[in-house]
Amino acid sequence: MNVLNLSDPRVFQDAEQADMLGGGLEKLCTFAESAAALRTALETLVSLGDENTERRAERMMRQLETFEPSVTMIGQIKSGKTSLVNALIGAPDLLPADVNPWTSVVTSLHLHPEDPGFENSASFRFFDEDEWDRLISGGGRIGELASRAGADEELEKIKEQVAAMREKSRVRLGRRFEVMLGQQRDYGYFDKELIERYVCLGEDLDETEDAAADTQGRFADITKSADINMQRAGLPMRLCLRDTPGVNDTFMMREQITIRAIRDSRICVVVLSAHQALSSTDMALIRLISNVKSRDVIIFVNRIDELSDPASQIPQITQSISETLKKHKGPAEAEVIFGSALWASYALQTHLEALPTSSIRALQNLMQADAEAPSGVDAATTWRLSGVPALQDAIAERIVQGSGAATLQRIGSSAKNLAAGLAAADRIGAMDASLRTTTALTSAEAHELMDQLCARHKAALASEFDALLAAFAERMERVQDSFLERATASLVEHLDLYGAQGAWSYDPAGLRVLLSASHKVLARKSQSAFEQATKAAAAEITDIYGRAFSLAAGDFGIALPRAPQVPDPVSLGRTIALDLTGGWWKRWWMQRRGHKAYASSFYDLIKSETTPVIADLRDDLAQTVRDNACARFDAFLKEQLAVFASLDRMQQASPEELSKYVAKHTPRDRRVLLEETLATLEEYATS
Repeated sequence: MNVLNLSDPRVFQDAEQADMLGGGLEKLCTFAESAAALRTALETLVSLGDENTERRAERMMRQLETFEPSVTMIGQIKSGKTSLVNALIGAPDLLPADVNPWTSVVTSLHLHPEDPGFENSASFRFFDEDEWDRLISGGGRIGELASRAGADEELEKIKEQVAAMREKSRVRLGRRFEVMLGQQRDYGYFDKELIERYVCLGEDLDETEDAAADTQGRFADITKSADINMQRAGLPMRLCLRDTPGVNDTFMMREQITIRAIRDSRICVVVLSAHQALSSTDMALIRLISNVKSRDVIIFVNRIDELSDPASQIPQITQSISETLKKHKGPAEAEVIFGSALWASYALQTHLEALPTSSIRALQNLMQADAEAPSGVDAATTWRLSGVPALQDAIAERIVQGSGAATLQRIGSSAKNLAAGLAAADRIGAMDASLRTTTALTSAEAHELMDQLCARHKAALASEFDALLAAFAERMERVQDSFLERATASLVEHLDLYGAQGAWSYDPAGLRVLLSASHKVLARKSQSAFEQATKAAAAEITDIYGRAFSLAAGDFGIALPRAPQVPDPVSLGRTIALDLTGGWWKRWWMQRRGHKAYASSFYDLIKSETTPVIADLRDDLAQTVRDNACARFDAFLKEQLAVFASLDRMQQASPEELSKYVAKHTPRDRRVLLEETLATLEEYATS
């Protein structure tokens, strides 16, 4: 037996750290308890059913165990975002925060509850050759824009920078440069040095250095993604934090990758610096979060330890952020939390005596305005005022009410149908043999009807979604054409009044608003189509069950799946030419002669800029909506086919087979277990 040495100060430090890290996770603990109760119900179904039931219940248990909600962290460069992520994972020095990462790497931290048998691991995936060429050649999005706009001088500068970047990559990687593209490296461990090798700004090598050395940033140029698997004290369930690079880089290389990361997560945490909070210069950031539901956006204002008077400055910053979001149509209802990753880091390491003097003054300033704060500075108070517990609570609440609730409902409704099938099978098994075989439909007829029903309803839903997507594409095309006509007309009017020398701009916000409205129509109609399809199919299935197995309508209630969540239109935040105010864009005007040349060139440029946004919504997002809905509907029908097959086997079972089926439990125990399990699952299915 292992005995703790209570004289060892590290014991108290570890216990205190675990206690701090658990702060704000109470809602996740409650969710974990609900998930455990659902798992217990599934285990009961395994004990009551046949092999088919066991396989299905175990598959649901695996889905429950592997549920991993994700949170994407985005923010301004130098906002302390990575330091905040380090505090959230309970490892203050793991991800390198004292260097300036430039790469397109999204680092996914897969956090696991503490388990003695768990082993840390890390995986790094490299861009393939085509991806890397698209990312680098032409100077990224800025180069693409400059090329289309004909800004030759600016384009040449960008190409020179890119050529230098490519050459540095080749020097750093040597002969392995091309070989490594498209590959993946897996490790059974990780540490700070390993991570730095793949995700940080690399140091330039001089002629005397070995190009093969594993220096900082050696592989960062070609690293596409990093996945770290680690344990996290105090965490009751799995959780993924995605740390993204800043979005305001020179070539906009990171923008599309960050957009994908946000789209893959239901929750987005925007990290700002208290010194710059949020301003019109952060329009790229505002555009990204404007297309995420306000409820799923959390704004964390970091570095309040650098404020001279945080108690009075925080309300002012809050008002400034609110006004900026309102002015630029951002997520006005997003929750705003203030804190300090520095305080959190020092609290976790219990090194408060090493805090900078100015930081301690800021902490004491807040403590004086906090009725709960003690007279002296301690780790627990510093951790609380760091804002990390409040951030954890905000994240936990959104998980529990969002993807967590959806997951429990989805698995609970499937399990409820499985349990209802077992209860119906028991009723059939209890019937007299003559009654079991005297039904309105023969087994063959019922099988044929079920097969026809599934094929017909699947085809109908697919056809309905084809029509929805076609209407969606047509509506977006009309929106784009209308926008281009209005913008071009505005430009021509400006030229008539002021000529080519006058300043002119056109806000693309109107286009985004109309495209967002089209997305909302798609979301509403797709969910309605899914609900109608499941209701219609369930009604027919219930009728077949009644006629094939002599079951009354009340004997078998089918729990309906909910429509899959429609992804937010995050790609609407993509930067387009009209969002930019650079010198090259102004010089564009000077290269045209005559109103028609202006209007024609402008129309072609903005159409080329907006078409990829339209295509992403039409070909990616909308197609995902269709595929997810059809896949979930297909899973629902397969689930009912499996239930039908179980009932049919019971209908045809011999007395010996019936006896073997119920041998695990006495009839009374079995009935009580099923009733209790059905009642439990009903709560999940209807929540």
